[in-house]
Amino acid sequence: MKINWGTAIVIAFIAFISFILFFVIRMATENRANHDLVTKEYYKAELAYQQEIDAEKKAMEDGLQLKLKKTPDGLQIVFPETVEPKNVKGTVSLYRPSNKHLDFDLPISLSSTHLLIPDKRLLDGRWDIKVQWEYIGESYLHKESITY
Repeated sequence: MKINWGTAIVIAFIAFISFILFFVIRMATENRANHDLVTKEYYKAELAYQQEIDAEKKAMEDGLQLKLKKTPDGLQIVFPETVEPKNVKGTVSLYRPSNKHLDFDLPISLSSTHLLIPDKRLLDGRWDIKVQWEYIGESYLHKESITY
C-alpha cells in the first residue's frame, strides 16, 4: 500500500497531537508533581510587595546591608558593625524551592553582630533567604539566593 503526501502529513499531525496530549494528561494526573502556588496566600503576599521594595531600598540608602558567609559551622548572617545588636528584631525565613517541607523561620536574637544558622538545618541545594529586621523603628529587608 502506497501512502501519499497528504496522508503522511495527517498521520504526522495526529502523532504529534497525541504525543503532546499524553504529556499534558500525565502531568495533570501525576501525584509526584506539585502544582501548588509558591506561598499559601500568594495574592496577600503580592499586595505587600511594595513594602518589601521600600525596605530593601531603605537598607541600601542607610548603608545597612547584610552579608551572608558560609562557615564550617553553618551559614552566618553578618549585620553591619554600626548596628547595636540588642536593638535588632525580626525574622530570618529560609525557603527551599524544591521542597516546602524544608522551609523554616528563625527569630533574630543577637548577642553580637552576626547570627549563625546551624549546618545541620541546611541541606545541600538552593535556598532563598529573606531577612526582615527592624532597627530603631525602621524596617529593613535583605533577600538572597544561595546554593549550599
